Amino acid sequence: MTAALAAPAWFRHSTDLRLQAIARAARPDFDAWLSHVRSAAACTRPVRLAGTIATVEAATGRLLAERATADMPDGVIYKPCGNRRESVCPSCSKLYQRDAYQVVRAGLVGGKGVPKQVAHHPAVFPTFTAPSFGEVHTRIVKRHTCARRKDCDCRPEPCHARRDLTVCQHGVRLVCFARHELDDARLGTPLCLDCYDHDAHVVWNLMVGELWRRTTIAINRYLTGLCRRRGFPFHAVPYVTVDGDVRYRKVPPFRLSFGKAAEMQRRAVVHLHAIARLDGRDPDDDTAIPPPPSGLDAADIKAAIDHAAATIAFTTDTGNPVGWRIAWGDQVHTKLITVAADGEVTDAQVAAYLAKYATKSTEITGHSSARLCDETITLYADAHGSHTERLIEACWRLGDTGHNPTTDPADLLRLRTPSTGGVLGPTRTCPACGTRTRCRTCPACSARTAEEARTAAAQQMAETTAKPRPADPRPRLRRWAHMLGFGGHFLTKSRHYSITFALLRDQRIVFRRLQNSGPEQTEPGGEPTTLIVNFLQFVGAGWHTTADAMLANTSAAMAREHAETARHHLTTLAA
Repeated sequence: MTAALAAPAWFRHSTDLRLQAIARAARPDFDAWLSHVRSAAACTRPVRLAGTIATVEAATGRLLAERATADMPDGVIYKPCGNRRESVCPSCSKLYQRDAYQVVRAGLVGGKGVPKQVAHHPAVFPTFTAPSFGEVHTRIVKRHTCARRKDCDCRPEPCHARRDLTVCQHGVRLVCFARHELDDARLGTPLCLDCYDHDAHVVWNLMVGELWRRTTIAINRYLTGLCRRRGFPFHAVPYVTVDGDVRYRKVPPFRLSFGKAAEMQRRAVVHLHAIARLDGRDPDDDTAIPPPPSGLDAADIKAAIDHAAATIAFTTDTGNPVGWRIAWGDQVHTKLITVAADGEVTDAQVAAYLAKYATKSTEITGHSSARLCDETITLYADAHGSHTERLIEACWRLGDTGHNPTTDPADLLRLRTPSTGGVLGPTRTCPACGTRTRCRTCPACSARTAEEARTAAAQQMAETTAKPRPADPRPRLRRWAHMLGFGGHFLTKSRHYSITFALLRDQRIVFRRLQNSGPEQTEPGGEPTTLIVNFLQFVGAGWHTTADAMLANTSAAMAREHAETARHHLTTLAA
């Protein structure tokens, strides 16, 4: 296709969606444009790239062909944004969700490079909850009679029904007789906003990754001790020291592989849903996944998880005089995963459950924003506002590492009074660096102070051999204020559990290139004879006009509908 035709002036400057759509559809290169944007047609905000694409012979490096994006429609290449959030881009998040489903399920039943014998390995599905930071409105159904929990219409119990009508120190009655519906805006909000411990809430969200790491270590140690008590032989595995010497260490005859998904609850705290699969260990091949020892089963994994969840806890090093205690809540549920339909939960149910949360974020709490800064924090943080506004304010206030925290609780309360305006005040100029800010402490000076503190802590850690305590989480609280303190990924796994997202993306790229270029680009052994080398740079994001977005999304929707119809027709014929 030749270079993109210049649009008329009335098309470039018109704000009428109909005129823009008619002008685009009337252009002679409209069909070529639809074919060009097909890969990103369903994306809400595609990335526009410009440059050249070269085809190189793999064996010799000889340039076979070269094509410039200036000769393509619109002069750019449209690439899907790849955002995993359903609220940002439904199309890209759906693709990510399907990849997440394949990653999780391959670790349970095998396939895609994972041996199928893992389907017979013991596996459990534990759920780790957060502790209580204050009473919140909730919806409890003691017995479900609905067919789908998503459309649950069962009669819930009263939220907080009490006979004594308890009143807190702030004069709020800690009672609620309402039977909340699923879409009730009060769900997850505290009964008393002033009694709720927002500071401990955001610190727990931030440190849940460290808590999960310590929990997995405790689970492995519990099972290792169990193997010693039952007399299982340990394997001698060689390793190379820093000096180049080869030594041996004893390792247990099992390996525990994990997969984990984070779920943001309505009260804006993170719950973790995990998969723990028990494998054997091959001392001669670290990549192999043999069956586990016959003396270990799913009941042992459950006992190890219950023990770790009840015992693992630590205290953070923060400005709080006594630190914050980080531990799991009382409600830890562990279910057995089976490949049969009569088990507690099946592999397909678990995979679909975890894949669903891979595309979620903080939308359920009513807050959705990009990363916050000094200029945008005032739009979302309020020490006397809603539940999420107070959580964001707590992140910003506790993350102010340049401020010397007080040890007097009365001073901490004065920081929240209306007379001081919380942590934000009128615009001023920092006398140290000249930065204009509304914060009580200059963010530039705070960042410099935090960097100096991290450098000093790293030097101290390198000089001492003592076991370090958990690092001060405050420098990271401001970075993850838009996530209400949670800074981890919503879907993670251990190395040996399953395949990776990168492998699925690479396989999809190879499949599409074979469809476009044909099998002659690949040798019989599977090695490509030609390589595609891109020399592209970012030139923008999003569609040029609203009409372009409408036409591209409509074309993608029609293509999906046609594919679904064809798939349904083939399924009907096969039946």
